[in-house]
Parts: sequence; C-alpha cells; structure tokens
Amino acid sequence: MTRIALFGTSADPPHRGHAAILTWAATQFDHVAVWTANNPFKAHQAPLSDRFRMLALLIDELDVPPGRVQIHPELSHLRSIISIERAQERWPGAQFSLVVGSDLLEQLPTWYRAQDIFATVDILVVPRPGYAITEAGLSLLTPHTQVTIADIPQQVDVASSDYRQADTESALTPAVQTYIAQHHLYPCPEDSRKTLITP
Repeated sequence: MTRIALFGTSADPPHRGHAAILTWAATQFDHVAVWTANNPFKAHQAPLSDRFRMLALLIDELDVPPGRVQIHPELSHLRSIISIERAQERWPGAQFSLVVGSDLLEQLPTWYRAQDIFATVDILVVPRPGYAITEAGLSLLTPHTQVTIADIPQQVDVASSDYRQADTESALTPAVQTYIAQHHLYPCPEDSRKTLITP
C-alpha cells in the first residue's frame, strides 16, 4: 500500500523548518504531497500564488529523491477534510498521514468535520519548540485515530511569523530569500498580535 504524507501549510513564507520536515518525511513515506492554503485562523501577507511559488522553490532545494516531495495545488482548500477527500480521489487505496505541528494538538478536535478527518487519516505530529506534546493533548486524539510523533533528528526552531516580524533572513533558504526580494514581499515587520482573525 502506498503511504502518503499530506503536508498543508500556510507557507507565509516557507522556511527552513518546513524544509527539515519535508526532508525527513521523504525518508518515511512513498510520497509527500504538499500544498499551501489560506488558514481561517490567520491573516496572510503574501498572495496564495506567491506562496505556492516559494514552496516550489523550497522543494527544489531539498536533497530528496526526485518526485518524492511534490506540490499539489489541486489539494489546496482552507478546510483540511476537503484536501483529504481530494487526496483520496487522487490516490485511491493509499494510506494517508496528515502532518500537523504539536501546537495544533489541542485544536485538532475543533476542526471542521474533525471526526471525518480522524476516520480517514492517521495523524503525524511534528514537535515544535515551545509546544510540549503531553499525554493530555494526545488523549484528545488517540481514541479516534492513529497518532505518531515524528522523530526528526534535526529540528529548526523557526516559524513564518519570526521572519514576518523581524526580517530574519537566516530562517529562509536562498531561493526563497531571492524570490521575496525580487517580488517585494513582506516589506515591513508585522505586529503578530494583529494577525489572528475570527475563523
């Protein structure tokens, strides 16, 4: 059975942390399907088309087998369950794992059609510094679905908001840095307190 990791991200912008996760996932799965979408919990600075292009550039820089990690724009949707259903149509019979950060553990059960998500995919939790993976958090998911914690040997402590707020170019890969400069994205740091919107 083909094992596919589903990696949806806002990628605003994509950074070295994304690269580390995708590189590791390429060693664990037959295919890693990547897309970006608008997050109903966030206000986005860069247009979706630019975020897709930056993701493609980041993937091109990865040291992974050709075709193992690929962009799939057809999966893009603000609701994860819709992306999952589209993946099922694209790869019938595959086994799917939805990749999520540990910061989303307690939020997952509140997602749109959460029970359908749990019935359809396994959950692969990527540890993030500052967001402990607790028994209480896992207990919200384990009765409903298979949960695995990613054992990524080299984690990068960075988030997209770090770059947007402080212009920390070291968080980005060279190709993404160049694209941002060429297209004049993220012209000034944002106040992270103003980015959360009502879903």
